[in-house]
Amino acid sequence: MTSPIQLAGAQCMTSTVIALHCSLGSGRQWAHLAETLGQSHRILAPDIAGYGNDPGPFEMPTTLAEEVEALTYGLAEATGPIHLVGHSYGGAIAFKIATDSPIAHRVRSLTLIEPVLPTLLLESGADRRLHDRFVVLAHTLYEDLSDGHFSEAIDKFLAFWAGSGSSENISTKTRIRLIEHAEKLAFDFEAALGEKDVAPAAAAIQIPTLLFSGGLSPYLTQRIVQRLASTINDAKTRHLPAAGHMLPISHAAIINPEIAQHIAHADEFAGISFAAA
Repeated sequence: MTSPIQLAGAQCMTSTVIALHCSLGSGRQWAHLAETLGQSHRILAPDIAGYGNDPGPFEMPTTLAEEVEALTYGLAEATGPIHLVGHSYGGAIAFKIATDSPIAHRVRSLTLIEPVLPTLLLESGADRRLHDRFVVLAHTLYEDLSDGHFSEAIDKFLAFWAGSGSSENISTKTRIRLIEHAEKLAFDFEAALGEKDVAPAAAAIQIPTLLFSGGLSPYLTQRIVQRLASTINDAKTRHLPAAGHMLPISHAAIINPEIAQHIAHADEFAGISFAAA
């Protein structure tokens, strides 16, 4: 199900921006990006299966390919060439769409904000330790969720993603919302940890790619961004030392104009034009 901000932008445009949110989030995460892009593009910010207003299929996706398939209805609304923006787990799905999906040939630019692609770290000993710690976290969450300890699972999940930054106090209302969607986390971890051949897929990317990372984020995602930057041809990187993993929200005023500029340059490079609103 696509979020209400799908209506942002004029209807006469020839390219569409698809923005995918993080685990436990929703398409509403991208409201400020839609405002930044204004009338230059149509914005689709679908809720990933199991989050927001999308209850997901009867059997939840357990692979990134199945996540893409679950988004088929929402993605079908995209007209013309496509620009992908993805954060965290949504970044992993955006990567999958750009490299291995029925609409990959329509993608004109890719923006990844700390995508969760841990299997990219299996090629060296030091990186493998980061991957293995992520596996330990996944198993800990599996146990909590299977035992019905949803609140404990949420606490451990949030503590990990806080990285070296301070833990954020969340409201009771927010905690309840997170607990309501906590069971989907197990499926997200399974899909991310099951993705194979990330490195060769990244090496084959030929579209303009922009990568973001935060200096306070878990080193796992910082390292994933570094590996992608060294693998994707001509990828551009932006590292924000004072930002954490939720930089699309905490540092939206900084990164959204850069995303918009990246998309505009990709449109220009591809010869895409659109009517003025």
